[in-house]
Amino acid sequence: MKRLQDRIALITGAAAGIGKGVARRFAAEGASLWLADINIAAGEAAAEEIRAEFGVEVAFAPADVSQHAAMQAMIDAAQARFGRIDILVNNAWGRRPGSAPGFARVESLSDVDADWAWRIGTQSALWAMQAVFPGMKERGWGRVINMCSLNGVNAHPYSVDYNMAKEALRTLTRSAAREWAAFGICCNAICPGAATEAYQKFATAQPENAADMLRLNPMGYMGDPERDIGGAALFLASEDCRYVTGNTLFVDGGSHINGVPWLPKQK
Repeated sequence: MKRLQDRIALITGAAAGIGKGVARRFAAEGASLWLADINIAAGEAAAEEIRAEFGVEVAFAPADVSQHAAMQAMIDAAQARFGRIDILVNNAWGRRPGSAPGFARVESLSDVDADWAWRIGTQSALWAMQAVFPGMKERGWGRVINMCSLNGVNAHPYSVDYNMAKEALRTLTRSAAREWAAFGICCNAICPGAATEAYQKFATAQPENAADMLRLNPMGYMGDPERDIGGAALFLASEDCRYVTGNTLFVDGGSHINGVPWLPKQK
């Protein structure tokens, strides 16, 4: 029997990168999937790819996770389709539409961008967790996996909005783990290091900094979203995680041991 056979997983930001990698790993272990992403074309393509390759039930729905009503409607639809949500993976992140590209210093962070980071990086996860909690509590089983970041842990410069949101998400994860443990719900965070599309863009724009990061990574490479990050998420989603909650799992090839030399050049 596969490790996630008969389980239902909802994954946000699932059209590409880590979200898609986790979705593929879950599908390989028998999970039925509800994929959510704001990119409709990419999300539908990911759902079709996974459905065809693994033969599991996969549904996709567009979702603007920055909007509470949209999140609630999306999760209601997922629970109506599958009857329940066993595993929730909060992975979605994206820059505010229309915001300036590049990096922001603490003193120049606008209220608009700070509010956006809070809503998309932290509050969206809270909304999703609140929506799936009643069913998980009733069944006495649930898994919540929140994708956080070493950027916040290490206080990397020039990404204060992202850092704040991801560290708040880690605190949310630990608080929920404490309160929900009695109901058989395990809540854990992953701080990943993966060769996603976003990382490739960074490496192209900041080749020297990217090379420094790889040179000081004990394993010498950025992780694979499916094999490396997906593998860790699989454990946290499975029955094997029954006594593990409130943890942050650094899935980064050991980069967290000595810290990451994140210091992009500013224009």
